[in-house]
Amino acid sequence: MAMKASACSAAALLAAESTGASAFAIGSQPNKASGVQHSLRGAAAQDSAASTASSSWASATAVAATAAVAATTIPRRQRRAASKLTGATSATTPSLVPKVNKPRLSQAKVIVCAGLGEKLDGRKLRVAVIGGGPAGASAAETLAIGGCETYLIERKMDNCKPCGGAIPLCMVGEFDLPQELIDRRVRKMTMISPTNKEVQIGSTLADDEYIGMVRREVLDSYMRDRAGEKGATLINGLFMGMTLPQNKTDSYVLTYNDFDDKNGSKGVKKTLEVDVVIGADGANSRVAKEIEAGDYEYAIAFQERMRIDDKKMEYYKERAEMYVGEDVSPDFYAWVFPKYDHVAVGTGTVVDKKGIQKYQQGIRDRAEPRISGGEIIRVEAHPIPEHPRPWRTKDRATLVGDAAGYVTKCSGEGIYFAAKSGRMCAEEIVKASENGTRMITQDDLMVYIRNFDSKYGPTYFVLDALQKLFYTSDP
Repeated sequence: MAMKASACSAAALLAAESTGASAFAIGSQPNKASGVQHSLRGAAAQDSAASTASSSWASATAVAATAAVAATTIPRRQRRAASKLTGATSATTPSLVPKVNKPRLSQAKVIVCAGLGEKLDGRKLRVAVIGGGPAGASAAETLAIGGCETYLIERKMDNCKPCGGAIPLCMVGEFDLPQELIDRRVRKMTMISPTNKEVQIGSTLADDEYIGMVRREVLDSYMRDRAGEKGATLINGLFMGMTLPQNKTDSYVLTYNDFDDKNGSKGVKKTLEVDVVIGADGANSRVAKEIEAGDYEYAIAFQERMRIDDKKMEYYKERAEMYVGEDVSPDFYAWVFPKYDHVAVGTGTVVDKKGIQKYQQGIRDRAEPRISGGEIIRVEAHPIPEHPRPWRTKDRATLVGDAAGYVTKCSGEGIYFAAKSGRMCAEEIVKASENGTRMITQDDLMVYIRNFDSKYGPTYFVLDALQKLFYTSDP
């Protein structure tokens, strides 16, 4: 109970302190050509210096940490001198920095502002979306509906990403997903402690509420096909790289291997010229490498799909299980999630990637009474990002979904945020290009970055703290 109370207190405190703040670095690389510096902490690339919504939580954290260190290392005599310079009395807390050096509202300058790009004569804005998961498919659909010439390149059209496959109820309605895509409607969630004590945490759901369980190969295929129906050109191809534009009107030249059924297993090398590139190609994003978006910490997720007998499957009809403990993961949780005719049994870790097989055996052993005799029908492993990349936009290329690093800690949920980021990015492109009739700029893409950070930043910040609290303690 003490642990739970601490978690709630931490969540409330963090949520209060982070309201209106961005959870991530601003995400744009320095633009050397124009001389406008978009710093990693985003201090200079905002709508207005007076807008608190545009500041980065990382920057705020760094400032707080610096102040704390300074308070313990600066001699008291110097702190008193600083206090006198600011006019502070003994009854007030002295400032470590004289007020004359602090930025003032009157000094605020707008560094970045989006504007109308050049009119495109006789053609539409050409956008390539690399990656056909929820992020890429959502972006491609929105772009096609919005009047852009859209290409969606995906190598694995039967993609089976190792993913628990849990989606929030809001995603079903918001993205107009048909009910038949939902394999199971989980209304019972069991959290199992290191000593196998069970806590039922699904009792707060209303009768019409549930957590949807999907198979990624089914969900992704549906969303890609729908994008194609709306006008996007679907390409079964492997993105290999791209030539970057040298000015604001040059095209990106993409190189990819086309795996059309007629081409055999090797594929045919082809090129494609576009105006904008959206990287939705996952944690190992090649687009991110091309635009030098930087690296991030990642977890390894390992999952086995098991077919168990009907009696055991009945237990998981509306139930999912989450296991915690050093035997299943030192810093995350392990899971047993129900699918259509089988269960997904898996785990993940950041701090001990080489030990993932040991932790997978741990979840097998812990769940053995309920999955014994199960037949393993598929084994999957994949990296999962732990934090947004240092930069997410450069010129007319940007990142969404796992490529950008939009996976929540604590829960590990990323499907909804991937789809949402893809849609938000595409909506901004459609808006800035006036339905595909104008060229866009990096500043236009930065609007998407700021909007996403402002909307979801506090959520990521709180869940990051809760993961440290829950999964690194065994009381």
